Amino acid sequence: MGVSGSGKSTVAGDVARRAGLPMIEGDEMHPAGNIAKMSQGIPLTDADREPWLEAIAARIDVWRQAGQQGVITCSSLKRAYRDILRSGHTDVHFVYLKGSYELLLDRMQHRKGHFMPASLLRSQFDTLEEPGPDEATAVSIDQPEAAIVEDALKQLNLG
Repeated sequence: MGVSGSGKSTVAGDVARRAGLPMIEGDEMHPAGNIAKMSQGIPLTDADREPWLEAIAARIDVWRQAGQQGVITCSSLKRAYRDILRSGHTDVHFVYLKGSYELLLDRMQHRKGHFMPASLLRSQFDTLEEPGPDEATAVSIDQPEAAIVEDALKQLNLG
């Protein structure tokens, strides 16, 4: 979890490969209307996010019912969003990829091919309710990618 540009897709992909788990890119589960809004620089509302979060929670439940684990990327910016994803269960673990606005703005200004423009980063930080240690494991993204992945694996007891 984390704001746009924090490296969720990259880190989740590495964690999933290293742990031998399936991975789903949460951005691919957004309804077309959400992607269109963000592509136009329009921040999503809670109402926009709700069906998306419910779809991700449903996928988590499929894994849970099958006795499987997996990795899903999702910004999960508010506690209420994380509560939807947990669906009352304690076996959903969040890794918060934490970085400064300046670091993330620089990353977003240099990435290519993503629908989320850098102009929406401020709205993501404004929406972000940083999780406490009771909700997520925080991993600093101000370090090399390999170190971020190692830290995440260690915190999740997967490495």
